[in-house]
Amino acid sequence: MRVIAGKARRLQLKTPEGMETRPTTDRTKETLFNILNPYLADSDFLDLFAGSGAIGIEALSRGARYAAFVENNKAAVECIRVNLRTTKLEERAEVVAYSAVEAIRILEVKGKVFDVIFMDPPYNNQFEKDVLLTLQNSNIIYCDTIIVIEAALRTNFDYLEDTRFRIYKKKEYKTNQHVFIEVK
Repeated sequence: MRVIAGKARRLQLKTPEGMETRPTTDRTKETLFNILNPYLADSDFLDLFAGSGAIGIEALSRGARYAAFVENNKAAVECIRVNLRTTKLEERAEVVAYSAVEAIRILEVKGKVFDVIFMDPPYNNQFEKDVLLTLQNSNIIYCDTIIVIEAALRTNFDYLEDTRFRIYKKKEYKTNQHVFIEVK
């Protein structure tokens, strides 16, 4: 796995060993960032369920001002730190080694607010629902924050009708999808 574009272009990234993380393929990452590119310059980016940190690192490489990486797997947290050192992006990054919901609370206390939030939770566990329900009452989002969820194709988002969020775009791949959400 590598950084596709920007200042850290072509640098190789490490991934945690084992099957607990699913690295996003280069092709899927390229499609995602073609959509997000207009929003990245000088943005604050939140990478939830960060795994190796590849998505947040790509955002930093492409011009994000700051990125927070949230991951509670110890091996993955170490992998993120190594990847940030390798790409020389660590001074613009923060690693938060907690669960996503706990990390949101911590970031609220720190007064952080994000322009783009990306999450790639384990599929079919409804973690994205827990996070979105937490975010809807959180002060870490603006009225124009973009939230992107990488999810299994069959993930149900009907519960969003009762929240302050709405889906404005979906990009489907062979086995998964990116769901783009905005604040109503």
